[in-house]
Amino acid sequence: MSSSDTDHRLDDIAVRDTRVSDAIDEPMRAMILDILAEEALTATEVHERLEDRGVDRTENTVRHHINELRDAGLVDVVRFEEGRGGTTKYYHANTIVLSYSLPDSADPAVEEMVDAVQPQITDALATLTDEYDDAIEEIVADMQPCEHCRTQKYETYVLLSVLRRAFVRAHRDA
Repeated sequence: MSSSDTDHRLDDIAVRDTRVSDAIDEPMRAMILDILAEEALTATEVHERLEDRGVDRTENTVRHHINELRDAGLVDVVRFEEGRGGTTKYYHANTIVLSYSLPDSADPAVEEMVDAVQPQITDALATLTDEYDDAIEEIVADMQPCEHCRTQKYETYVLLSVLRRAFVRAHRDA
């Protein structure tokens, strides 16, 4: 990663995964992900939960949005139940979307927490780049659609993806 010649420093990285962004561009899909993060439900049950939230859409529209989320890899079919001449699918979110902003008043506490974990993150990044450099380079090469794109921050994105997924796994298992 390169540093800038200016005295301005990078404080944060906003991640915009186009696959995720496109899938949740419709606000109702973010609600569906929120609903499916809690438990596995059928499309009919998701439709009912949306109605409880004041969302008036047909069940077919809800099914369409669930399928879009599934096609984007954000929702899984976790089980099938046979009955009454058909198969019922149960869906569960494998991704959550957090659309929040920290209040400015949180800055001192957040900075203290950053200072507390930065040494471990530095070690984790060193481990990743030392032990997995070839794999990272291979992934980055697959991400670059053209020669110009070498200037993009693909390595940063790969490293953040690894750290984000490790965080999710650690948080889930805690």
